[in-house]
Amino acid sequence: MSQEEITNKRVGIIGGGQLGKMMILEAKKMDFEVIILDPSSDCPASSIADQQIVAQFDDQQAIKQLADKSDVVTYEFEHINVEILKQLEEQGYQIYPTPTSLEVIQDKYQQKKKLMAADIPAPEFKKVSTVEEIKEVASQLDYPIMLKSCIGGYDGKGNALISEEAEVESAYQELGAGQRSLMAERFVSFTKEISVIICRDIAGKRVVYPIAENEHQNSILIETKVPAQITEQVKERAVELARQVIDVFTGVGIFCIEMFTTENGEVLINEIAPRPHNSGHYSIEGCITSQFEQHIRAVTGLPLGPTTLLRPIVMRNLLGGKQEGQTAVDGIEEALRIPETKVHIYGKRESYYERKMGHLTVMADDIEQAAERASKAEGLIQVRGK
Repeated sequence: MSQEEITNKRVGIIGGGQLGKMMILEAKKMDFEVIILDPSSDCPASSIADQQIVAQFDDQQAIKQLADKSDVVTYEFEHINVEILKQLEEQGYQIYPTPTSLEVIQDKYQQKKKLMAADIPAPEFKKVSTVEEIKEVASQLDYPIMLKSCIGGYDGKGNALISEEAEVESAYQELGAGQRSLMAERFVSFTKEISVIICRDIAGKRVVYPIAENEHQNSILIETKVPAQITEQVKERAVELARQVIDVFTGVGIFCIEMFTTENGEVLINEIAPRPHNSGHYSIEGCITSQFEQHIRAVTGLPLGPTTLLRPIVMRNLLGGKQEGQTAVDGIEEALRIPETKVHIYGKRESYYERKMGHLTVMADDIEQAAERASKAEGLIQVRGK
């Protein structure tokens, strides 16, 4: 394939949120044409996409239209109609990551079964459908346990921590009372939550990003520090597991592998995202090649770029405050006075409580200084409704 054929490619993206927007920003640097599909005409990516198809994510005709307009189709989130993608792939359309890998990953139970079959370590789990089955699994695994919706959860939505038997019924009701597919999972008493961003190209070549150390509150990512403060042994094990995972799923493009580390040095897979991930946002400023540029390179057949970390860096998410309504952002000017601070506002029209509205990154000579500056900068910015 000639260079002209590659850079003339039209990229279709299912989803026009912040991840799609950041993909487009990198794709346009290489002069790709980008078409998005999203039900919101004013979604974050709408202002910079070359074209937008305004349609629901389960609209098979609209997804076919996107594929017809594109040379390669990718996506910014997992919860989309995989059947139409499989049909389109069979007809010769290029879709990455592949619909086959997406079909397994978007169902957490099937995802964990695939990991288990490949001898990749993950917390013990079992499919459940009734209160009695949850109690039975809990008696085997011991409390606390995590009850999870197999399909559709994100940012802690679709998860319920059960600390004792008295909480089983309420957790069951909270997650649909049997209307959704559920699994119960052993709660991991972890020392750290880490994630490995890894990319695989169409030919199978892989590159791995510096490991990120993550802090969550209410199951929402609050802060990412890179490099992670972990031992060399844990680092090597995490990278080894990430490589195994992306090969098992025959992944193409960016994959994020979320993991737990334990006191005895064990590393367990938590969840897999077949796309750029919130915990990889640090790479925009922190690495030679960002996760978004890398993803576009991979799915369009371009060579993968180096993932070298330039300096220690901390990313903090900017969440919507309790006042809901049309988005207003205060404090950016003050935050940008802090050295080496970069602020990203996603362009979501409506702000509501704990919605991801943007993020900031701060680089420094060491991770402690970067964390201190990032905390200060985040405290100066307020995202609210007006």
